[in-house]
Amino acid sequence: MIPKETLKRIRRTIRRIEIASRKVVDETLAGQYHSVFKGRGIEFDAVREYTPGDDVRSIDWNVTSRMGRPFTKQFVEERELTVMLAVDASGSMDFGSTAEFKNELAAEICALLALAAIRNNDKVGLLTFSDGIELHLPPRKGRRHALRLVREVLFFKPRGIGSDLAGALEYLSRTQVKRCVLFLLSDFMAGPEPRRFARFQKPLRVLARKHDVVAIQLADRRETRLEGMGLVRLVDPESGDFHTVDTSSRRWREDFSRLREAEQSSLERFLAVNGIDHLVVGTGAPYDVELVKFFRKRARRARL
Repeated sequence: MIPKETLKRIRRTIRRIEIASRKVVDETLAGQYHSVFKGRGIEFDAVREYTPGDDVRSIDWNVTSRMGRPFTKQFVEERELTVMLAVDASGSMDFGSTAEFKNELAAEICALLALAAIRNNDKVGLLTFSDGIELHLPPRKGRRHALRLVREVLFFKPRGIGSDLAGALEYLSRTQVKRCVLFLLSDFMAGPEPRRFARFQKPLRVLARKHDVVAIQLADRRETRLEGMGLVRLVDPESGDFHTVDTSSRRWREDFSRLREAEQSSLERFLAVNGIDHLVVGTGAPYDVELVKFFRKRARRARL
């Protein structure tokens, strides 16, 4: 049983995030969300007899053959949207050099997106993963469901510490039958070198062909640049391995930065080639500002 004080703390945290997220959704994000993601498809509604002037491409030839006279398909604009939040819960997400860790930042972004979805009467679901599938909440509507989702992503304790992004993407391909908007929140540090990104490129490419994928990369500045602090003992959060490095070596620091920049460039090229939207949000940064910028940019692109 969870202690009463812990429950109170959880409720206070959820309430604080709900209030902060609601303000962003109401004031800036709701309109952007609606214009970017609504009305992007059509769905079959019914068939009716063909009348002169109807688009011949919509004729239902199966029904026409059975009835002996032409029938045409009717379509309606697809209003209901399904939003899936896939959140990396591996050990590397439990890091931050500011007051906020990457997993905490992911939770707050999820809260904002979930509230934007339910405000627009959409379904929202959650998948958390590490080196295996940790939790899957199928998409549903309603504030209660959204707040449960927020609670899970805030306080969920993963069993694993490793990262199997490829496995999570393959799981989503099998389970998410209906087209959805998929927000993938991760630092994309999926496994050890070499060719770290090659492991999940194929399943992500396959997923992006069917779904509208948005990659939200959580980052911390200490992961790309280190200062000279002498001998430092580092631990790999996903394997537990320790490494001692001499950060006073300028050459080592430059090699480290070049490696991370090359990894980032490789990731960005892959996402761009496959038409996957990408934004980077850093710990300690105003994430709502970055999200609004992204939504506005996407809305402008949709109007072209």
